[in-house]
Amino acid sequence: MFDRVALIGIGLIGSSIARVMRRDKLARSIIACARTEKTLNTAKRLNIVDETTQIISEAVHGADLVMICTPVSTYGEIAKEMAPALKPGAIVTDVGSVKEAAVTAVVPHLPKGIHFVPGHPIAGTENSGPESGFENLFEGRWFLITPPPGTEQAAIDKVANLWKCAGSHIEYLEPAHHDQVLAITSHLPHLIAYTIVGTATDLEEDIKSEVVKYSASGFRDFTRIAASDPVMWRDIFIANRDAVLEMLGRLSEDLAGLQRAIRIGDGETLEALFRRTQEIRRGVIEAGQHIPPAPVNLDKEK
Repeated sequence: MFDRVALIGIGLIGSSIARVMRRDKLARSIIACARTEKTLNTAKRLNIVDETTQIISEAVHGADLVMICTPVSTYGEIAKEMAPALKPGAIVTDVGSVKEAAVTAVVPHLPKGIHFVPGHPIAGTENSGPESGFENLFEGRWFLITPPPGTEQAAIDKVANLWKCAGSHIEYLEPAHHDQVLAITSHLPHLIAYTIVGTATDLEEDIKSEVVKYSASGFRDFTRIAASDPVMWRDIFIANRDAVLEMLGRLSEDLAGLQRAIRIGDGETLEALFRRTQEIRRGVIEAGQHIPPAPVNLDKEK
């Protein structure tokens, strides 16, 4: 499918798609670029890439596909550094969770004839680094493509076909619409998780120890979400601030209504909400998005 693929960043997502490309022979060569030798040495040890470098321009030289797998705040500098070294006709894509910011950061730096196809795999775990990846991470999950107007269809199709090989379902969204949807489905839940777990850390020591000891499933799920990469999520909230703040405002209004219902003992209002929200859970189950993919870590067995 590709002659040379450059992965800028080789964490959970980058290492997982590298495993897919290795498994299905989708690239003749894969080069990883990362800030630290430790990360690159791990990628080489896992045998998921052919070459490594810490120099972005060196990584993208001759690549027909460049995939940015780093926090959103790094996109502008990466695009600026890679631009002079990009091969004519190359496709640049990404896996970030905020798409308007990705387009704004990358497109102004790209030379004419380079195709930018922003994308977002709706898959992940709380783990990071090359060792956290696994090849079935994307199976049965959505990959959202948010191409800017005028993007060449052949480039869009190549990116879509890559993620189809990874087992993803493909959908196309406007960047702004993507950011609004993800603000409620992903970004706000993470913000809530960070807040609840943060509140627990501020409790008195005797209560906090018992909260950890007797964690029920709800709190356990919050701690899993709140263990996600803090740098990545810092960037997401800043880059998608307008959509997140809008959804946070709606949540605050709904919480005020619930607070009043609890205070006055309005069980009818509470039950009506709980019944209505059951429908969302049924929809998630029917869509097959309720069970996270199980890691298949063959590297350690090797």
